[in-house]
Amino acid sequence: MNVAAKYRQASLYVGDLDAEVTEDALFRKFSAAGPVLSIRICRDLLTRRSLGYAYVNFLRLADAQRALDTMNFDVLQGRPLRLMWSQRDAHLRKSGVGNVFIKNLDRSVDDKALFERFSAFGKILSSKVVSDERGSRGYAFVHFQEQSAADRAIEHMNGAQLRGCRLFVGRFQSRQAREAELRSRAGEFTNLYIKNFGGRMDDARLRAVFSEYGKTLSVKVMTDSSGRSRGFGFVSFESHEAARRAVEALNGRQVDGQPLFVGRAQRKAERQAELRRAFEQRQQDGLRRAQGAKLYVKNLDDAVDEDRLRREFSGFGAVSRVKIMREEGRSKGFGLICFSSADEAARALAEMNGRVLGSKPLSIALAQRP
Repeated sequence: MNVAAKYRQASLYVGDLDAEVTEDALFRKFSAAGPVLSIRICRDLLTRRSLGYAYVNFLRLADAQRALDTMNFDVLQGRPLRLMWSQRDAHLRKSGVGNVFIKNLDRSVDDKALFERFSAFGKILSSKVVSDERGSRGYAFVHFQEQSAADRAIEHMNGAQLRGCRLFVGRFQSRQAREAELRSRAGEFTNLYIKNFGGRMDDARLRAVFSEYGKTLSVKVMTDSSGRSRGFGFVSFESHEAARRAVEALNGRQVDGQPLFVGRAQRKAERQAELRRAFEQRQQDGLRRAQGAKLYVKNLDDAVDEDRLRREFSGFGAVSRVKIMREEGRSKGFGLICFSSADEAARALAEMNGRVLGSKPLSIALAQRP
């Protein structure tokens, strides 16, 4: 057994668990490999519902290795288990060392098939086919213990056929690194996207307009099936300076009574990155607003139900949601109250924290993300 020192711990990560799998079921499963010290299924802080993964701690490293070698992809309650060494070092996981990205996978390739195909190149720490409720999304990640194994996988598998699909296999880059690279390239653009010039434009006329600013390598007006302009096109310049001058001079200029749009032509990945950043910013803005509008209430009397909470708190503003956490129908003594604004939630917090409701004083705080 050749496990690098930084992975020498008798703890396994168990992923892709069915939501109904219990610690007892995992204990029975993994005890076959050797004495198990502890098992922890990770759960949502409020609902206590399984998050689909767990950690299994063995007494001996050899037993953990035996479980990894013999139980990876075994089916438990209808789903194959995905096992790997537990790696708590976030820097190592995110460094990119030994990480490989694979795309253009046939939808029939699952975690087991991916692992079996790529394990020929070296010891795999983790592998994952990315999927959603409809199945595989056609791309995956493999993390090798050694960078040399990742390099061999890239050399042999990039462009290779797997189940009728030609794979792309390359070094993993974090999304931040990919977007930074795209932004750095954006400063040296030579290709332009032009739109809003109507149906009378053709290649020759567009070339005449743009060649004033430098040597053009290609000019193309996009047309429909009848050959008529669709109102947009592309111009490629020999130099960035020429493209920059064209943007500065022509963006917004009137052509055939309409203002032209002239800007840097973006690849699909760049457009998606910009849209993603804008979407995430809107999400963050909304989340910040929503966080301040949600209260966590505990020490609830068993007799207090959602209707009573709503009545008590509706005097401070519009209550959009009230939820008391329950187990087998009985209150667990805590819950959530959501207001339409952070100001309303702040007033309720100031007035209601410590107030007796039923027979107990309420304990209230702003709800935090788990």
